[in-house]
Amino acid sequence: MCLAVPGRVIDIGEKDGTRMATVDFGGVVKEVCLEYLPDLQVGEYAIVHVGFALQRLDEESARQTLELFAQLGMLQEEFGDPWERAAAEAGVADWPFADDVAEQPQRAGDAVQEAQQ
Repeated sequence: MCLAVPGRVIDIGEKDGTRMATVDFGGVVKEVCLEYLPDLQVGEYAIVHVGFALQRLDEESARQTLELFAQLGMLQEEFGDPWERAAAEAGVADWPFADDVAEQPQRAGDAVQEAQQ
């Protein structure tokens, strides 16, 4: 599913003659085209769909939407690792490149203990 996700502009520049921005989507940072919103400024929020900023948004609405998307797991679905998602859909329980870095050392230790037995 492709969502239109609110994000905050953290940097603006030009790439190959196109006005581009670095946008923060609640911790996920992506490059976005600003051609549809040429007057968007650093610090402002916009709704972004398939890499294009489409509409300016106020900060409170952006925060509420990002919180809701996070609660529903939609940000992970939109921005998460596609290999991890495919493994989960295939029923592979412990994808080795999981986003949860805190659990990785434990998994590695478990694998070593299993191999030693």
